Amino acid sequence: MSIDTDLLQAFIAVHQSNGFTRAAEQLHLTQSAVSHQIRRLEEVVGRPLFHRTTRRLSLTADGEDFLRHAERILGAQEALARHFRRSPIEGTVRFGVPESFMSDGLPQLLQQFARRCPNVRLEVSVGLTLDVAAMVRDRELDLAVVVSVSGTMKGTLLRRLPMVWAAAEGFERADSLPLAYSPPPCVCRQVSIDALDAAGIPWHGAFSSHSLGDLRLAALSGLGVATFTRDNLRPGMVELGERDGLPALPLLDFTLAYGEGPAGERGPAVAELGRLIEEAERARQQAPARRRKA
Repeated sequence: MSIDTDLLQAFIAVHQSNGFTRAAEQLHLTQSAVSHQIRRLEEVVGRPLFHRTTRRLSLTADGEDFLRHAERILGAQEALARHFRRSPIEGTVRFGVPESFMSDGLPQLLQQFARRCPNVRLEVSVGLTLDVAAMVRDRELDLAVVVSVSGTMKGTLLRRLPMVWAAAEGFERADSLPLAYSPPPCVCRQVSIDALDAAGIPWHGAFSSHSLGDLRLAALSGLGVATFTRDNLRPGMVELGERDGLPALPLLDFTLAYGEGPAGERGPAVAELGRLIEEAERARQQAPARRRKA
């Protein structure tokens, strides 16, 4: 059975308008044209979809079933059109992001943005030691995911995660704590050093790298104790804490910060990328709840 989507649209319009006259106005057709479409649809389906009286119009039982399918088909058609519709947005978007944020589907999201907005030039800067907050403030970036101590950064909060001391299983503390960190202005480096100094705990730099992957390997191999968010712990690592004589560490925020143009405006390309990032993060956070319900 093949059904023209125009007939489905007419059917839904008649149902929602509770009559042919208002449906015809909504569809910019004559009343007789809409009536003809409904007759054609019922002929194709082979069953009456409406109860017709002089005073009211209502769906039959088959009409109720047909309505659910029609809404699903038209919704899928709109979603398909929206997915492949090319955006008229043009321009350049300069986006900064920490390495730890790139692993959670962000490359696919950036690819999706590039497909939707083919006339936008996307420039992405990734790293642990980029001072993206300053780059946004100085208009070197249009938007960025900024890592900061909880509550210290303005913008749209994407995540709030605990920061931990990470070491290899079986790690034994010496008089001086060997640290594995990234060069300044890495937030985790500064937070961990400040915490150790405040607690009067001796430390020394044992390993330094711009790569989060390298820091995880350094912790796994026992070269040093690294600090990062708990989601970066890997098998073979242990989380150290106050029971091991180390100070508590704060929560870290991942905040989407926007730069402003000369007149304080936010360009459409920047707004679109920001919207996609925020939507993807909401979907990521809702996924565990959906799995628990299933």
